[in-house]
Amino acid sequence: MLSAAHDILSHQRAPGNQSHVDPGPTPTPHNSSSRFDCNPVSTAAVLLADILPTLVIKLLAPLGLHLLPYSPRVFVSGVCAAGSFILVAFSHSVGTSLCGVVLASISSGLGEITFLSLTAFYPSYFFLLTSPGPQDPGGEEEAETAARQPLISSEAPELKPDYSPNLSLQERWTVFKGLLWHIIPLVVVYFAEYFINQGLFELLFFRNTSLSHAQQYRWYQMLYQAGVFASRSSLRCCRIRFTWALALLQCLNLAFLLVDVWFSFLPSIYLVFLIILYEGLLGGAAYVNTFHNIALETSDEHREFAMAAACISDTLGISLSGLLALPLHDFLCHLS
Repeated sequence: MLSAAHDILSHQRAPGNQSHVDPGPTPTPHNSSSRFDCNPVSTAAVLLADILPTLVIKLLAPLGLHLLPYSPRVFVSGVCAAGSFILVAFSHSVGTSLCGVVLASISSGLGEITFLSLTAFYPSYFFLLTSPGPQDPGGEEEAETAARQPLISSEAPELKPDYSPNLSLQERWTVFKGLLWHIIPLVVVYFAEYFINQGLFELLFFRNTSLSHAQQYRWYQMLYQAGVFASRSSLRCCRIRFTWALALLQCLNLAFLLVDVWFSFLPSIYLVFLIILYEGLLGGAAYVNTFHNIALETSDEHREFAMAAACISDTLGISLSGLLALPLHDFLCHLS
């Protein structure tokens, strides 16, 4: 949905009632007085529609989501995901498309908190992540066998009642305070990168390329997601304990690209492509290492609640970035 944000906000209806987004290489400015070729509404509007329902779900989840079994959660998440794609695909207006984005947000928020919590039932998963490296092939093979055991077992692992209901409010608060060292850097990372993604991507517009404005935006989003995918899959190769370093590097990315939006000193879009790929690598590494560190540092009794509570961090950072990206878009797009 975020990759399609520029197209959703540029949505038109062509004759014959067919959806039309101009794929041509020559962009048509929405704001002829601005050098940024702005949409009337920032792509941060799509970001907010995509993240605020998730934020509500994650804020309320530690209080009562454990009362709903896992299977209905997965079912609701899947239905909302399918509905979101269908609604946006057949939409006739921006408003209807944003309703589809909201459904995607519900699916994402409910799905993420459900599956992160489920990892608490697979201790062999954490054994695998902390297994010896290639220097100890025997130990690695043993760890991989243990990790695969739930998949090759004749019976599915029993999902016992959640650990969370056994925790008092005081225990929950104590666990949450202990998570702040991990949560705060992840909030900073996601604030910096989504401020870039939904606040600056649309404004990083190069006219000296054959790519249209919409195509440039899609490439930015694709490269960011490619970086995230690669680094979230890298835990066996590289583990980072001090995620504050990743937060600092992401803030430097934000500052650099913000200066470029203002002064337009980068000569080529391909330099921006490299920076965005690097941004995605930092974001994915921060996410996977944060949850890995939490899983290792919390007890079995607290792990399910800790994983569910910590996933508020990325959503909070993204929400704040969307709120600030809207006025930034309006300010820069009114510059001549």
